[in-house]
Amino acid sequence: MSITYNDRIKAWKLDTPNTSYILGVVDEKYLAHIYFGARVEDDNLSYLLRPEEIVPPSIKPEEQLGFMDTVQLEYPCQGIGDFRECCLALKGEDGQTGCNLIYKGYEIINGKGRIKGLPTCFGDNAQTLVIKMTDEISALEVSLSFTVFEDCDAVIRSAKIQNTGKRAFYLERAMSACLDFELENCEIITECGAWAREHIIERTKLNHAAVCAESIRGEEGHDAMPFMAVVSGNADQNSGEVYATQLVYAGNFLAKVKKNPHDQIRMVIGINPETFTWKLESGQSFRTPEAILVYSAYGLGHMTRTFHDLFRNHLIRQDWVRKERPILINNWEATYFDFDKDKLLEIGREAKKRGIELQVLDDGWFGYNRNQPSGGLGDWYVNEAKLEGGLKGLTDELDKMGMKFGLWFEPEMICEDTDLYKKHPEWVVHQKGRIPARARDQWLLDYSNPEVREYIFESMAGIVRSIPVVYIKWDMNRAISDVGSDYLPADRQGEIWHRHVLGVYEIQERLTEEFPYLLIENCSSGGARFDAGMLYYSPQIWCSDDMDPIERLSIQEGTAMLYPVSTIGSHIAKSPNDISWRSVSFESRAVAAMFGTFGYELDITKLPKEEVEQIPGQIERYKSIRKLILEGNYYRLASYRETKEYDAYMIVSNDKKEAFMVYMQVLSKPNSLSRRVKLQGLDPEMHYDVNGVTYGGDVLMNAGILIQRKKDFEAQFVRLKGKGK
Repeated sequence: MSITYNDRIKAWKLDTPNTSYILGVVDEKYLAHIYFGARVEDDNLSYLLRPEEIVPPSIKPEEQLGFMDTVQLEYPCQGIGDFRECCLALKGEDGQTGCNLIYKGYEIINGKGRIKGLPTCFGDNAQTLVIKMTDEISALEVSLSFTVFEDCDAVIRSAKIQNTGKRAFYLERAMSACLDFELENCEIITECGAWAREHIIERTKLNHAAVCAESIRGEEGHDAMPFMAVVSGNADQNSGEVYATQLVYAGNFLAKVKKNPHDQIRMVIGINPETFTWKLESGQSFRTPEAILVYSAYGLGHMTRTFHDLFRNHLIRQDWVRKERPILINNWEATYFDFDKDKLLEIGREAKKRGIELQVLDDGWFGYNRNQPSGGLGDWYVNEAKLEGGLKGLTDELDKMGMKFGLWFEPEMICEDTDLYKKHPEWVVHQKGRIPARARDQWLLDYSNPEVREYIFESMAGIVRSIPVVYIKWDMNRAISDVGSDYLPADRQGEIWHRHVLGVYEIQERLTEEFPYLLIENCSSGGARFDAGMLYYSPQIWCSDDMDPIERLSIQEGTAMLYPVSTIGSHIAKSPNDISWRSVSFESRAVAAMFGTFGYELDITKLPKEEVEQIPGQIERYKSIRKLILEGNYYRLASYRETKEYDAYMIVSNDKKEAFMVYMQVLSKPNSLSRRVKLQGLDPEMHYDVNGVTYGGDVLMNAGILIQRKKDFEAQFVRLKGKGK
């Protein structure tokens, strides 16, 4: 890892273990992107800017417009002749738009600072390049930050935008990063979906029409992810070029890529400008969320493992990142709203007897009308008519069993039939004169209002202070609409979307500071808020409300392409499944649920005896691989989404001495031979014990092993133990 500056050519070179990122100043003014790709030793690659074809204005002022529309820029602005997607757009009090950033200076810093109020990557083994640019007409200063870590092939980018003048102006676009590059015959990878089928990988040919992934729901939603990759047409898990970006943000986003008529590609990512304006008074500044840029010359697998390493080493900040997660049982699909203290204790006793470590009380414990989704939200006090003795009475009994306790909240929402709404109807996000739309018969609290945030924090913190809660499930079950605030003035109404996200961050920050032992699992009707911004506060996120192991194959494949397996909330549910109505064996459901944090979401007291007796063995198996899931390297061997028959993945320890593979036979094929599966990530010189048979690592990776085909929906678990070289 190093950042160097060549004053002779006015260029900076940022090196990671396998990549180089080069940028420089063109025409003494413009900050241009020169190169991002496999690591190179030379820093003088400015010929790639085609200076004799894309002639700068100082030499050819009569064609400045042509220069601005073709030069590769690090942070392009609106209104000065670059007609491609821009990063920065502002409007002055005179109503005019446009700015022109001119290079002013730079600084190279050892380490990396954190951004107050935003989730940020961190680490001492880093260097950061800060480049300052100004627009004197707008009285604007922009500081671009580029960080590299010595152990990761990623570049972290963000921008600080400051008003240095005497008059206010409005940011109408403040993106986090732009990447200009060239790649022939390429495709775009994004992720899409809907409730109960999130994070599905899509691959699209890039022509000259724009491709975007975006959200204006107040979160990324089930139908998009704050991620985009441009890949060579032949790219697979182990080969091909990949240019990828992710946004460390949990709100409305835009990731967009377009190829211009000269086949230059521009990819931008940041806060979605459709729902964003921000007033900057004199002396004030705005910080964009961080964006992560990753280049891989070794296919999608290297991209995946780069993201995983970055998130585990430099983003998930709680001690939970490498701490073994408790195996839990959640009562939601076991009881839904229909429970009392006796039922919960009955589940707890049976679960403890079988080796489960944590019991989670889900929705329905609070308010006086929370027996369906239409009441209670906002009244965060226990319904003792339903839960005799309150939460303390329940946790006292669980503590006697040696069972840890977790609790569900939905702290961003409010129901009309609550004491809170009757007292503070102005706390609801709404547009004046309009009744806001409902979803699950609930509305959104105005997190731009500090009184609202303080009420929610104290409501949650008061409970955590009073009983031994070690786990919180933070849920969000509706998108944001009807956006308006009684708290903010008229000229700041466009800030509500972003301020809501900042409010969520603030409360989770305060919770983790006061209760550092607290394990937070974020959730949003399943995986609608599974993003890097949330991982900063919670080391695991609920992946999908669909726990059918077959449906989960594609959902978990897409999630794990971007995020560590240890972050994926994954449970065993009952069969037939409540969403898909499919029946799958208890063993296969267990193996599928080991792709992540592992737990149970069913009524253990109603399971057949033969299934209950399998639970201790399932838990023992999971505990034997729990450290691998936390720290190991993930390899995708086969995708059911592609094969339509089977799915396979493996996780290998960093020292390559142990691994496990999971193979799921989804559809059987009559009169067929065993399937040969080639493993990945092993030491070719090491020998491995596989179910009592010894193979060389080179044999396992090049020749493979034979997997006997079994009946439909049958999972197979294969453990590998290194035996030396």
